[in-house]
Amino acid sequence: MFKRKPRSYSQMASDMVYPRGGWLRAAQYALHRLRRLPDQPHRIGRGVAAGALMSFTPLFGLHLVGSMALAWAIGGNMLASVIGSFVGNPVTIPIIAVTSLGLGRWMLGVEGSMAPAAIFEAFAAAGRQLAHNALAAFDGRVAEWDRLAHFMETIFLPYLVGGLGPGLLAAVAFHYMTVPLVSVYHARRAARLARKPPPDGA
Repeated sequence: MFKRKPRSYSQMASDMVYPRGGWLRAAQYALHRLRRLPDQPHRIGRGVAAGALMSFTPLFGLHLVGSMALAWAIGGNMLASVIGSFVGNPVTIPIIAVTSLGLGRWMLGVEGSMAPAAIFEAFAAAGRQLAHNALAAFDGRVAEWDRLAHFMETIFLPYLVGGLGPGLLAAVAFHYMTVPLVSVYHARRAARLARKPPPDGA
């Protein structure tokens, strides 16, 4: 009688771009979930830092998996890394992309358009050529590498190099914001539990 109607794929995609409650509500929910994770504050902080750092890489589609792998490698909480990876969201990704790519191109001496639309079209074109080459192994088509080579030289490598510095700064900042936040929440929760009367018969 009170069953919820399953959301369509279009609704889920829309929520990823703009959550139904707005980005502020989504951020508040993520913060609430973060504080309640059952782990040590420094491990949660490392997890968030791993997610924040991965958000500054050009590994789109692998941010969640990469965040969890990095968190595991540095002894962080993997669920916290998933929350931290949302530092890269539809609102911030264009800013991150332009900043990282611009810095990387300046460092490597590479020229190219800095318009967000041009950057993401380059990612889309590289993805299409990669898919074409994967299918070419089965249907006899000729593999093409020209766009992928140009993409690696002018987009991927500069983005990767340029995102390292801002990504590390963001990771450190989020770590040092997360640890005291979680510590205070855990301390308050422990105090509330200590004030509770013991169960009958204890």
